[in-house]
Amino acid sequence: MKILYSVQATGNGHISRAHQLYPYLCAFGQVDILLSGSNATLQMDIPIKFRAQGMSLFYSECGGLDYIKTFKAFSYRRIKREAQDLPVRNYDLIINDFDHITARACKIHGVPSIQFGHQASFMSNITPRPESKSIIGEAILKYYAPATHYVGLHVERYEQFIFPAVIKDTFLQCKPSDQGHITVYLPSYDKICLEEILREVAPLDIHWFTKEITEPYREGNIHYFPVSQKYFNESLIHCHGLLTGGGFETPAEALYLGKKLLTIPIKGQYEQACNAAALEKMGVLKMNELNQNTKQTFFDWLKSSNKSPKIEANDINETLEFLLNMTM
Repeated sequence: MKILYSVQATGNGHISRAHQLYPYLCAFGQVDILLSGSNATLQMDIPIKFRAQGMSLFYSECGGLDYIKTFKAFSYRRIKREAQDLPVRNYDLIINDFDHITARACKIHGVPSIQFGHQASFMSNITPRPESKSIIGEAILKYYAPATHYVGLHVERYEQFIFPAVIKDTFLQCKPSDQGHITVYLPSYDKICLEEILREVAPLDIHWFTKEITEPYREGNIHYFPVSQKYFNESLIHCHGLLTGGGFETPAEALYLGKKLLTIPIKGQYEQACNAAALEKMGVLKMNELNQNTKQTFFDWLKSSNKSPKIEANDINETLEFLLNMTM
């Protein structure tokens, strides 16, 4: 069987999940990878057959979407060409982790596909949303990468087609501990926005992962790290708590490890607002932004003894069996 697995590179979570799933998919046949977009900072350490510029998101300095930069990078003509050129008819199975190019190609050529990933879970009305729904946000989740079948991932099994998060082998096999530091991963925030606040919590150690550096170094209580699977995994396994955005994979990994969690969804990104709503139902604290006016909430969270609930890990064999049965 020839399988096309399309991976959206608007975030590191998609790439992290692809690394975990790839060897399982290879057991069913030849797997070709399409990597679409350019936002992810993690390296793809598995063979890539196709690359597409796709549609990428860009962020402002302090936690929001940069709509102007995102719009300027958009080219309908290029997207249409990339979709027309993708040879989807050459494959027996197309698995799409929320890539618009692949979805458009399948529509052009009349080829069925399975959307597999976190965004697919929002095809269910039971999946949590914020109190104020966004018409545009809902439309993006539904129409950005439409498919003929859907297999979702989330922190809870809201419906039969929704499965637990895919957790990396590193975390499945580790022995978590609490060495007292706070791990920080906020990819939409630049250093200039948070350094002063994070220095105020000294002598508490901060492990801050940022795309702005290439080598680790330390200044006072802040240990700076480049975005790296190796460094991040080690820090998360042994941290006291995690401060991160409203994505899916990283908060899910923290919950699986039993870590205290604080999320700050990217302003203007509806999916992250939905994720925060789901986490809030589980007792996880959410902040809309972190600045001098809101830092006391962050300080209170650091002092609190409340821990986040632990979640189950995905059984990849079970999930892929369900997925493959949809095509029969």
